[in-house]
Amino acid sequence: MGEVAALRQLVGQVQELWDLYGANAHPPLPRWYLLDFEHGSIKDDYCGGRTGYNSELLKIMETNQSPPRKRPRRDRNREKAPCSNATEVMQQEIWKEFPEDLFETVIARLPVAAIFRFRTVCRKWSSLLGSGSFSRQYSEAPHGLPWFYTITHENANNNVAMYDPSSKKWHHPSVPLAPTKIVIPVASVGGLVCLLDLSHRNFYICNPLMQSLKEIPPRSVQGWSRVAVGMVLNGRNSNDGYKVMWLGNDGTYEVYDSTKNTWSCPGVFPPSIKLPLALNFRSQPVAVGSTLYFMCAEPDGVLSYDVSNGIWRQFSIPLPLHLTDHTLAEFQGKVMLVGLLCKNAATCVCIWELQKMTLLWKEVDRMPNIWCLEFYGKHMKMTCLGNSGLLMLSLKAKRMNRLVTYNLFKREWQKVPDCMLPCSRKKQWIACGTAFDPCPSALA
Repeated sequence: MGEVAALRQLVGQVQELWDLYGANAHPPLPRWYLLDFEHGSIKDDYCGGRTGYNSELLKIMETNQSPPRKRPRRDRNREKAPCSNATEVMQQEIWKEFPEDLFETVIARLPVAAIFRFRTVCRKWSSLLGSGSFSRQYSEAPHGLPWFYTITHENANNNVAMYDPSSKKWHHPSVPLAPTKIVIPVASVGGLVCLLDLSHRNFYICNPLMQSLKEIPPRSVQGWSRVAVGMVLNGRNSNDGYKVMWLGNDGTYEVYDSTKNTWSCPGVFPPSIKLPLALNFRSQPVAVGSTLYFMCAEPDGVLSYDVSNGIWRQFSIPLPLHLTDHTLAEFQGKVMLVGLLCKNAATCVCIWELQKMTLLWKEVDRMPNIWCLEFYGKHMKMTCLGNSGLLMLSLKAKRMNRLVTYNLFKREWQKVPDCMLPCSRKKQWIACGTAFDPCPSALA
């Protein structure tokens, strides 16, 4: 058996020399077969290893074929997939008989981004968005979170930034106005946003999604002072009409009715309410049904006006202690309060709910403490950019600007990504804004 051992050693040395010098330049090494006289079997020597093969694989080795390799999963799945029959493919005749009202029902429940992709399919589908039936379908369908229409500090060029909290993305639409006009959003309702022209002192109504704009007729009051502006709907959606109301500290006010396209003064300001009003212009009025609520100071409280019947009411409500910046909000028909609590060097954002029985503010939530640590020792300023269901808070200090959202449904705080213009790394600072419900069918 010494010859067999010597042969095995020789084969191993030849294989090592092949691996070192000839593996890359020549075809694969042929298999070597050795007879084991002691056990009466055949053993294989390949790449320096010795492995026993059964009788089935021996036939493959004798013909010098490679063992079967595992096929890619893509090829295996392609073989398993059933062949598509012509009967399973929907014919064009079937789509011709598809009811158009079902198209509107489905489209009205799509996300806003998907609706705009739908418009690009064909002119017929795009025209569906302007129909009255689609408007009714969209108003009845449940929708997601509101969007935010904001103006950056570079507002000389009407730099508009809209934030979609569902996708957490910023959009930068164009405003169809002359570059010399500076406008700011002051109110919203039913997918429409009311813009105030600071230079010409006029009001505009726009649909930010459709980039449509309408200028309201000039006000009948010639004098001008700082005003608080609110909006309410006449019906279920903006197609039934809407009203815009402005109120000044001296008690003058007017109401614009979109169905009549005129301004009017429905009544006289009640003498029981002391003037001047000392309105808090940092807080946008909030709407609960047909009633607008205005934030007042001296005395602290809330002033309400029912647009449907012209009734004024004043509520004296003491503010929480150590409260600095504060604004009103609305949630499911309830009046809420959002503000900064500053005590010593600590600062925190808190949420309160107005108790109707006691007319007192009850704290319901506050920002997580780990977030508030970032504000410690800083002189913070807060601006609330939304007032219905979802709030966007702009928290500013020297060399710092933070944007956060608070979901009143889930009681959830989230950080907002930085607002930057396309093809730019410069961070945009938000100056003002308002929340609005994205509605492609809203007509100004």
